Amino acid sequence: MQSPTEEELEESIKELNDYKNRLEKEVLSISNKLKMPQKKINSIINSHSELNQINIILSKLNKQKENITSRFTL
Repeated sequence: MQSPTEEELEESIKELNDYKNRLEKEVLSISNKLKMPQKKINSIINSHSELNQINIILSKLNKQKENITSRFTL
């Protein structure tokens, strides 16, 4: 399997970040409609399994991108 290019990684990171932001907005919107306290909203976002999974994947993609970038700067 061929390694992704830096551009492919950047695009994937951007799309995942966009999705994560939409998901967070949706959770916020619903929580605000339910008049939940901000502390509870933050707790929900921090424990949201899909958001946590996205954060893990984003972290891995960013590390992979850094590795590619560092190879080119050597």
